Amino acid sequence: MPNPVKHVTFPETEPETLEELRGLCARMAPHWAGGGAAQAAPAPVPPSRIHGVSVPATSARLLDGMSEYGD
Repeated sequence: MPNPVKHVTFPETEPETLEELRGLCARMAPHWAGGGAAQAAPAPVPPSRIHGVSVPATSARLLDGMSEYGD
């Protein structure tokens, strides 16, 4: 089976100015997938519909000890 990944070339150096970065982004924009218009976020799933999710106690304690974003 042939490799479906196309060869991608990168510039020799990273962009040094905001204008260079914006130019690279504008050049790549047609390659990005998307509908063009912003899509609405899906509605949150109520907890009553979530089944079979298990979180190890160590992970739960780790997350419980983290601050909320923006604290």
